[in-house]
Amino acid sequence: MKLISFNVNGIRAIAKKGLLEKIAAFDADIIAFQETKSTVAQATEVLFGSGYEVYGNQANRAGYSGTAILSRVPILSSQLGIGIAEHDDEGRVVTIELADFYVVNVYVPNSGNGLVRLPYREHWDKAFTQYVNDLQKKKPVIVCGDLNVAHQRMDIARPDANYNKTAGYTQREIDGLSHLLASGFVDSFRALHPEKVAYSWWSYRGGAREKNIGWRLDYFLVDNQLQKNIVGANILQDVHGSDHCPVGLELSL
Repeated sequence: MKLISFNVNGIRAIAKKGLLEKIAAFDADIIAFQETKSTVAQATEVLFGSGYEVYGNQANRAGYSGTAILSRVPILSSQLGIGIAEHDDEGRVVTIELADFYVVNVYVPNSGNGLVRLPYREHWDKAFTQYVNDLQKKKPVIVCGDLNVAHQRMDIARPDANYNKTAGYTQREIDGLSHLLASGFVDSFRALHPEKVAYSWWSYRGGAREKNIGWRLDYFLVDNQLQKNIVGANILQDVHGSDHCPVGLELSL
C-alpha cells in the first residue's frame, strides 16, 4: 500500500499548477492533504475526476486551514476532528478506518509569530496524542501530515538560529512530538534513513528552496505494531506547487 501526505498550501491555488497530474503520478492508494484553505465542497470540486473518494474537513474561518483524505481503497468509517469542540473548529483532522488500521491526517497548529500560540499548541498536542492513543486501543494507527515541528537538529537547516525562538523548533514543541512517538509510534522516515538530511518545507523568502535552507515538518508516524510492514519512506522534493513537498510511505500488508 502506498500513501502520500502533502501540505498543498491552498488546494485551489495548486489546482492551477497541475494538481490532478501530480495525483495521477503519485499513483497512491491514499493521499492526505493539509492546508486546503477551502470548503469541503470546493476541495471536492477541484478533485473531481481524480478517481478518489474525498473525505474533507474545513475550518469555520473561510480560506484557513482545512484537511482532506483521498482514498481509492474501501474504508469502513470516517471521522472529522478529534471530538473536542475547542480543537475542531479549524478543520485540522480527518480520520479514516481501514480493515487493518486507521489513517489520521493532521495539520497541527502553528505556534505563530512571537510564539503567541505556543500555549495552545501544547494543549493541542496533549489532546491529539490522547485521541490517537484511544484509537490505538481498537487497531493500529498511522498519523500523517504537517506536524509543524522539526524534531531533531538534522531536521532543520539552521537549528541554532531558531531554537526556542521560532515556531516549529522550540523545546516544548519537540517534547510534544517526542511524547506522541513514545506513546507507540515510529517516525517512518527516520527509521529507514537515520542519518539522512532532507527537508519538506522551505520559506518562500530568499530563495530558500533553491539553497535548500529548509525544515522537515511533514511526517508519517507509524504504529509500532506496523513498523515491520514499512518498506519505504521518502520525501518527494522534486514535486513543486507549494512551499511544502509531499512525503510518502509504502507498506507491505
